[in-house]
Amino acid sequence: MSISDAPKHAFSTRLPLLKKGTKAYDLLAAAPVAVLFAINAASALQLLAERTREFLVHPNTTIGLTIVSRTAVMLFALAAIGLLLMRSPPSASARGIGPRIASLLGTYVSVAIVLVLPPATLPDFAVALSAILILSGMGFSLYSILFLGRSFSLIAEARQLVTTGPYTRIRHPLYVGEELAVVGGTILYISPLALGLLTLQIACQFYRMECEETVLEDAFPEYRSYKARTARLIPGVY
Repeated sequence: MSISDAPKHAFSTRLPLLKKGTKAYDLLAAAPVAVLFAINAASALQLLAERTREFLVHPNTTIGLTIVSRTAVMLFALAAIGLLLMRSPPSASARGIGPRIASLLGTYVSVAIVLVLPPATLPDFAVALSAILILSGMGFSLYSILFLGRSFSLIAEARQLVTTGPYTRIRHPLYVGEELAVVGGTILYISPLALGLLTLQIACQFYRMECEETVLEDAFPEYRSYKARTARLIPGVY
């Protein structure tokens, strides 16, 4: 994945190993995203420690769900870091700045909701609902990313066509899981601004799906038949 074209211009002419298409270039491009996931994992670990202390003093179902959901967030972030470092360079990627902007907004807007907005005062059932959505979303995301394996990336890129596991029936299961978790997280910061940011994030995700399908269809001739027999997000619905 490439966050911008700056690394290519700054380094590829000086160091041949950092030319686009090499493993070194791909690692350089993935570094900022790996750092983001590391921050997410550290944040989840901190919250996990706080909630665990609370649970030991005042055990209840809501805190227990929060502990489990944050554990899922941390595990997903660690898995993403590992796959970013192990993946092979892409054989093709989306052109232009649009797909890169969409990937950045689709990823970082959800982070902004958590880091920038103040938490809302919510009843226990709303906090429990949030935890359930985060747990379900992160659990399904973790399941999906393990099948995606070394093909994992944030912008539209072609490495290997994955059609097993959740990808047997859904073309974008990772987005399904991520959106469940993002909606769950947004509940904790619910406000008109949070809903506006969520709407922007969802719009970017749909654009990312379009870009990914275009790249994969160009890179893999068999993708058209795969696309014809699968749903984009929900089997039998969409």
